[in-house]
This record gives sequence, structure tokens and C-alpha cells, in this order.
Amino acid sequence: MPDPHFPIKVHRIHCSRSGASLFPPHWHEHMEFLFFQRGEASISCSSSAIPVKAGDLIVVNSNELHSGVSLSDDLLYYAVIADISLLYSQSADAVQTKFMAPITQNRLLFRSKIESDEAVQSCMRSLIEEMERREFGYELSIKSCLYRLLAILVRGHVANVLTAHDYEARTAGLERLSPVLAYIETHYGEPLSVDLLARQTGLSRYHFSRLFKQLTGRTIMEYVNLTRINKAEALLLGTALTVSEIAAATGFNDLYYFSKTFKKYKNVPPSELRK
Repeated sequence: MPDPHFPIKVHRIHCSRSGASLFPPHWHEHMEFLFFQRGEASISCSSSAIPVKAGDLIVVNSNELHSGVSLSDDLLYYAVIADISLLYSQSADAVQTKFMAPITQNRLLFRSKIESDEAVQSCMRSLIEEMERREFGYELSIKSCLYRLLAILVRGHVANVLTAHDYEARTAGLERLSPVLAYIETHYGEPLSVDLLARQTGLSRYHFSRLFKQLTGRTIMEYVNLTRINKAEALLLGTALTVSEIAAATGFNDLYYFSKTFKKYKNVPPSELRK
């Protein structure tokens, strides 16, 4: 966070190409709110791919695996990342025990997609405007917006209430996958097999594959290919390497398979993207 004494930040993101990766699969303890202004996108939360358009809000719960892909040539959205401890009470009052604790402990989960909710949209617009202007007293206004937003979510958009056991199991699964995702991120250009990745978790191939699909919504090799294609996209746009060189650098030994896979994920052949 830019200011540890006021842990909230807002990013304005514009994407000008359909099929572009907005952010790779990742998770964090902070809650995140993605508020879409123009265009369309596909946001994956846990194992679900969610289509979004202007006016929609995506709520990313704490420790929820999420990623995004643009579906428009003119996409504009805001990403608001907040440490909900900002709203903690100094004493164990009703707000703290009934709402803040379950939210921050990831036991109270909100629905991922909220659409056509004018109250939610109003809260998000106010919060973003206050962060951008930073006029005297903006901290008070932003905390007010966050309280109001959570009140609306609690009243009408709760998806699930986890038991302590469910929460611990989910967190343990994410922690178990963490070294695997890090390994893929740094070794995507090398041969990667399910058995190789499973050994890093101490799980059997079967249980590893099932856990991976449950938490990411993708098979292991689908995830590996997506990571490789995202890396290839960056190389196509930012280097002078040939398409063949990029295919080899990102773990594809077959140029035809690379082109086919690239078009599957990015809706355009690599040669066309380069042009």
C-alpha cells in the first residue's frame, strides 16, 4: 500500500486490445473491487469465468484466485484494493464481531458479480472521485463509502458463509499451490509435466490435479499454456524476436501448435498481433 496508515489504493486501467491479459491468476489478503466503465471483459474468480460490461462490479474476496482478459478494444475499469482492517473498531462492538471479523477472516463471502445496482455504482463512483481529488477530509469520506458499500453487500449480495473448517481448508489449498504457481511463472520455457509439478506439493498426481482444477478452474496444462501465451504476447509486443524464437522461448517446440494455441487464447494469430 502507498500509505500504510490508510491502506487503500485505486488504479485506473485502460486496455486497447481484445484478448489481452489484464492480470495473471493471483490472490491476496486484501479485498478488491473491479468497477467497469467501458467495454467488456472476462474475469475469473476461483473456478468461474464471469462476463462483465460497463456498470458491473466484480467483488474479489480475500484469498480468492482471480485473473482477467479483455474482450474489447476499448476497455476502461477501476481496480480498488482495500485492507478492510481500515474499518476495524477499537473495541469488540457489534460491527466488529458481526461483520468485520467474518469478512477479514474470509468466512463471509460476497457474490462475485453485481450488476444493475445503482446504490453500489454510486458508492464506487464516490469512492473513486474522493481518491482522485484527495481534498481535505477525503479519508473520512472514503471510509464512509466503504462502510456503505459493505452494508449493501451484506444486505443483498452474500454468496456464502464459510465455517472455520471450510476457511482453513481453502487457505491451506492455496498455500499448497503457491510454490507450484511460482515455479510455472519462472520455468514456463522449460518442459513442465503434471508429475513434476505434483511432486512439489507432496500430493499424488490425481489429488494434485483435482485440487488445482478446484482452485483455479483450469487443468494444469491449460494453466501452463495460458501462462506461456501471456509471456509470448509480451515478447511479441515488446521485442524484435521472431515468432519462431518466441515460440521456443516460451516452451513451444512446435510452431504450428504455438500459433494454434495463441489464437485460441488471444483470438488472433501471433503473426497478426506482431503486425
